[in-house]
Amino acid sequence: METRETSADLVAQPLWSMTRGLSPLVGTAIHDGHFLHEDVAALMALSADDRLREEDPFTAAFIRDLGNRVVVHRSRFEVDLNRPREGAVYLRPEQAWGLDIWRERPSTEMVEATLRQHDGYYEMLHALLRDVQRAHGLFILLDIHSYNHRRAGPGAPPTAQADAPDINIGTFSMDRAYWAPVLDAFMACLRRQPFPGRQLDVRENVAFAGKGEQTRFVHARFPGTGCAIAVEFKKIFMDEWTGEPDPQAIEALRAAIRASLPVLEAALAAMPGGKTP
Repeated sequence: METRETSADLVAQPLWSMTRGLSPLVGTAIHDGHFLHEDVAALMALSADDRLREEDPFTAAFIRDLGNRVVVHRSRFEVDLNRPREGAVYLRPEQAWGLDIWRERPSTEMVEATLRQHDGYYEMLHALLRDVQRAHGLFILLDIHSYNHRRAGPGAPPTAQADAPDINIGTFSMDRAYWAPVLDAFMACLRRQPFPGRQLDVRENVAFAGKGEQTRFVHARFPGTGCAIAVEFKKIFMDEWTGEPDPQAIEALRAAIRASLPVLEAALAAMPGGKTP
């Protein structure tokens, strides 16, 4: 099991890691990161524990079996790559779940320097996806996230299951009818996967609709050839208040994604313009 580092000394710490494989499937974990640049950390009032609660720790584990994958190492509280550029640095509480983030508000110059990470990330992502699209004709991006379901407190009842599926699939920005063979096969496969004590509850656009910047970017830049699926795992794989992981649950969810990969490749190959895997 990976550990969560908290050091603010990031001179050698990459912004993100990218692995290139031969598949038409791409996985990303853009909110997995917890690091802050030391200049940002010096101004932040929010504690590391409070940041971790709104980050997506351990989501990088869920995409470890994809040949193409991108893991972001910086905290979303430094720059949120799933927000449009103009809102990617949280400056006001209403941008960040009402949290009082800053002890001292960052300067305009610091914000602009931080936003260059946003620019660079999307330049890198576009180049990666263009390369995958040229090789395979069509591609799927699994945009992996997680979400809290015990916001009322560690001792309070969780969000009702009716409102909080184990896996929420977001499809807002895609041509849902066109990509239906891919989406339906993916969701059906996930529902068949075992989870400790039960099967997984997988539903579409319940807790979230997939309105993030990354899926929007993919569908805008690669219409008809790129299918970006927002996959939100409820934090049934960890204690969202202490940050303690459940290794058995993490491995089960990783296995669920792993089982879906041949299903996704077959569904993609059957689409117009698809290539046999």
